[in-house]
Amino acid sequence: MTFTDGWNEDLRSFTERLLAFDTTGGAEAPAQAWLTDRLDEMGFETYEWTADAETLADHPSFPDDPDNAEAGADGPDLADRPSVGGVLEFGDPDDGPTLVLNGHVDVVPAARESWDTDPFDPTWDGDDLTARGAADMKCGLAACVFAARHLAERADDLNIDGRLVVESVAGEEEGGVGAAAAALSNPYPFERDAAVVAEPTDLTPVLATEGSVMKRLRLTGRSAHAATRWRGESVLPRFERVRTAFRDLEAERSETVTHPLYEEFPVPWPVTVGTVEAGTWASSVPATLEAEVRIGVAPGETVAEVERAYEQRLADVVADDDWLREHPPEFERFSIQFEPAETAADEPVVDALQAAMAGHDLDTAPRGATYGADSRHYVAAGIPTALFGPGTIEQAHFPNETVHWPDVLTAAAVLAETAREFLGGSRTN
Repeated sequence: MTFTDGWNEDLRSFTERLLAFDTTGGAEAPAQAWLTDRLDEMGFETYEWTADAETLADHPSFPDDPDNAEAGADGPDLADRPSVGGVLEFGDPDDGPTLVLNGHVDVVPAARESWDTDPFDPTWDGDDLTARGAADMKCGLAACVFAARHLAERADDLNIDGRLVVESVAGEEEGGVGAAAAALSNPYPFERDAAVVAEPTDLTPVLATEGSVMKRLRLTGRSAHAATRWRGESVLPRFERVRTAFRDLEAERSETVTHPLYEEFPVPWPVTVGTVEAGTWASSVPATLEAEVRIGVAPGETVAEVERAYEQRLADVVADDDWLREHPPEFERFSIQFEPAETAADEPVVDALQAAMAGHDLDTAPRGATYGADSRHYVAAGIPTALFGPGTIEQAHFPNETVHWPDVLTAAAVLAETAREFLGGSRTN
């Protein structure tokens, strides 16, 4: 399938308007209202849902206290954060499968002082489009919408049955608020057979995503005047022992925990200390330290078992230190946890995606990703899900976030052909 110049211009205008919405910090609602109106105009039947705090509190990815989820304390704020789905039906919809094309509308904050342009004023440089969300992942979402629209306009020439759903979900960057809600409580009056999430995969098929567990480490020492620091107990050397022990475990796991889709990564299951805050005054021995740690979880593992491995390594450090034995550290979960996810390479949705990709001379070899995505929620609900979209993860969350526009057009064409293959390939007559 090809996109004409007219389609290109329509898609460009649509994408520019979507990128112009500042959808950080839970501010998805205006963009979702605009998108709902556009889907209505294009002939989609639209659905809307919001996440329920009590339901998410029972989900392993989210904090256990629903009040935290409502207030945003260590969890996502759920107020006024709608997710939207648009449905198109083909032939006899009940005689065919349903495919979901999913994207998230929320974006991470943009440090405007690090940008050369206004992050919410889409800027073109030839075929390159720069804006917050250009790669992650409003261009992928726009490609989903226009792939479905393109298929609908050719419906009379196609011998297919089934449904095609385009989703614009809220809160992916905060653990997948909209996708988790959709997976836990189906917002549609029909079942979903498969999904493609249009994350920035460099136009490659990603079938496995890594999980992660977020932990907060607190160490306690004893303060003293800097002029007599030997009277104190600094937390810094203790923290360095813990950090070294965690890096050693990371290296061990890189050797012992293997997966064929992750052999290309130098550190497949990384542990990263993202924040460290220690001490209260330059002239005092630091007696407190708080660090936030992200620990990678391989497909096939669980968050809980990897968490236990790092807790045991911390216990080993404590056992070798008299002070830490008497003043044991705290090491607790916080924020959102990501379970890993994987879809088998022989699933029909993967076959359909690879067939569509082959028609555009793209590399169809399955890949793994060291990040988490909303795909995990659908996989956990028994919905086989692949990732495929324009842009690169290296541009995600970066200043001057940019996507190469021809890749967006290719992604839209591949997604349209994937849907045609999936809906048509499942016919029995």
